[in-house]
Amino acid sequence: MKDMIRDFEPKIIQNYENDISGIEVSHTLVAKITDRVLPLAQKWQNRALEVIYPIVFMDAIHYKVRSEGRIINKAAYIAIGISLEGIKEVLGICYRS
Repeated sequence: MKDMIRDFEPKIIQNYENDISGIEVSHTLVAKITDRVLPLAQKWQNRALEVIYPIVFMDAIHYKVRSEGRIINKAAYIAIGISLEGIKEVLGICYRS
């Protein structure tokens, strides 16, 4: 979760939005949005999971990011479980260098 919170740093999001869409977003707006989203993400992260998931899919996407003037490889891993009732759930997401 700490990796995810660090990735939500307002200045990084502000620069990303400007680079991708050309829209300038204020630091204050980004901070307000992340202040509302992060508690929801933390609640989701700490939710109770089912005891059994008969089927679990795991996948990753690898991408390059600029960090401290260098290009580094990162990966986002995801685990998706299918419950006994047939409902798909994201079990977890993590980011690694």
